[in-house]
Amino acid sequence: MVKHDLVILGAGPGGYIAAIRAAQLGMDVACIEKEKALGGTCLRIGCIPSKALLDSSEAWREVSSGGLKAHGVKVGGVELDLKTMMKRKARVVSALTTGVAGLFKKNKVTRYTGHGRIAGAGKVVVETADGKEEIEAEHILIATGSCCAELPGVELDHDRIGTSTEALSYQAVPESLIVIGAGFIGLELGSVWARLGAKVTVLEYLDRILPGVDLELANAMRKILAKQGLSFQLGVKVTGAKVVGDACEVTVDGGDPVTAERVLLAVGRKPVTDDIGLSTVGIEVDSRGRIPVDEHLKTGADGVYAIGDVIEGPMLAHKAEEEGIACVERIATGYGHVNYGVIPGIVYTHPEVAAVGKTEEELKEAGVEFRKGTFPFIANGRARALGETDGMVKILADAGTDRVLGVHIIGPRAGDLIAEAAAAMEYGATSEDIARTCHAHPTLSEVVKEAALAVSGRALHL
Repeated sequence: MVKHDLVILGAGPGGYIAAIRAAQLGMDVACIEKEKALGGTCLRIGCIPSKALLDSSEAWREVSSGGLKAHGVKVGGVELDLKTMMKRKARVVSALTTGVAGLFKKNKVTRYTGHGRIAGAGKVVVETADGKEEIEAEHILIATGSCCAELPGVELDHDRIGTSTEALSYQAVPESLIVIGAGFIGLELGSVWARLGAKVTVLEYLDRILPGVDLELANAMRKILAKQGLSFQLGVKVTGAKVVGDACEVTVDGGDPVTAERVLLAVGRKPVTDDIGLSTVGIEVDSRGRIPVDEHLKTGADGVYAIGDVIEGPMLAHKAEEEGIACVERIATGYGHVNYGVIPGIVYTHPEVAAVGKTEEELKEAGVEFRKGTFPFIANGRARALGETDGMVKILADAGTDRVLGVHIIGPRAGDLIAEAAAAMEYGATSEDIARTCHAHPTLSEVVKEAALAVSGRALHL
């Protein structure tokens, strides 16, 4: 029987990063993945392909809507070639998944293709079409990720009524699209198809969009997306969806049915913890299917750990990566840590929405006194030159210590700008620290500096 120091179930961002780091630390590492392409949902049918389509669709919108005229660029005879757009997406995905395979080879990580299942203490079985293989493992790391959550009454046929997986591969632009759920995934993919010409209607159970995002920014983003053509129905409880003739019909509690050519169900994700042998080592999941772990990512079973979407916390690829690194470093060196207070979140709409730390609502609920500084992109020279002036930066700082508690951004390249805020918060920076840091001119990052100055009422360009 083959034996490894560490066997990892799942080759998504958490699993493959953990494998590489463990190999760097001198472990004999194996990773089990049932899909032929490595990288998990994120690389194959999630983060990466959606960003490829978001960027391609934004390029189409900029050209087809006449957005380049202001730059003195006249364009005529523009046509959408969706087939080529999808091929580009596939090339981006293929390059990255192939790259992960190359990293496994470089770091001497043993790869097993098949379904991995724990088979008792220190044992894992790999099931393939050709049979089963049993492996011994001193340590087992569960990184099986998540899948799309379903909704009672919504009859998924994975074609006309589907999830994000299907919405990433439509072969034609639908005339109309209903998106069930106004979270990150729903708004990103809704934006893609709205830009390409679909009439998009978003149905959301809550009375707001982007649950968990600072409410001031969420409300501002709803207005921006409405101007881009997305229609919102908030406070709506979807009770069912089915294909009726040539249309899809979505029924809602207390209202008239809504119809469209296609339906995208985007109501979140759920952990993949079924059929991986948890009971063989006495692990029980919680009410949401998550695996309980301690502060060191260890389960209740000796030698078994879990990271990423299968445990509590935001279902984000970078969170899984940090946990994977911390987990294997803890195994190898006795120390590993994740600062959950500074994990950024990003919505890749246009403009982007990014945040790290606490929202205003969370601080008020906790009774924390704070000061707020905001600064709009419209007052920034670089944003003006780009023609990207929607949005703002908001910084929340402790009223007594001035320590930064949260940073929230709507604007161009918000997903890149939030890295400065995360780094500042990691080192316990104050708003004064950010304000006193020299930011190059002209750059979008100056909006962060101005928002920091605004915390103490001394923004320079307002």
